[in-house]
Amino acid sequence: MRHDTTLPLVDHRIYTIALRKMSEFLDVFDRLAMPILLETLGNPIGIYTSHIGPLNQVVHLWAYKDLTDYQERCHRRDTHPDFPAYLQASGHLIVAQENRLLTLTSLPSMQGYKP
Repeated sequence: MRHDTTLPLVDHRIYTIALRKMSEFLDVFDRLAMPILLETLGNPIGIYTSHIGPLNQVVHLWAYKDLTDYQERCHRRDTHPDFPAYLQASGHLIVAQENRLLTLTSLPSMQGYKP
């Protein structure tokens, strides 16, 4: 599934990773979570790590048509039979999690802008 950058709802998720555990977390995330996330949520806008400001953070962004689309895809993720293995393998690596739902704002000056 190709990501559509025009979708109006973005899930902005931040994980704070235990000190000196980033490489272990990224390995677990890539091996155990990403196959499930790609299957249930589709392609992300992007996955990033922090280097200035708060450190040891992984940020990922996923776009949705609306709140119903978000809830349906998250339900598919949460009920996927392989998801508990990721949760168990990553639990000791994650110190905190933040989640924001952002809505696309259209400004007249941005008409025609393509990210």
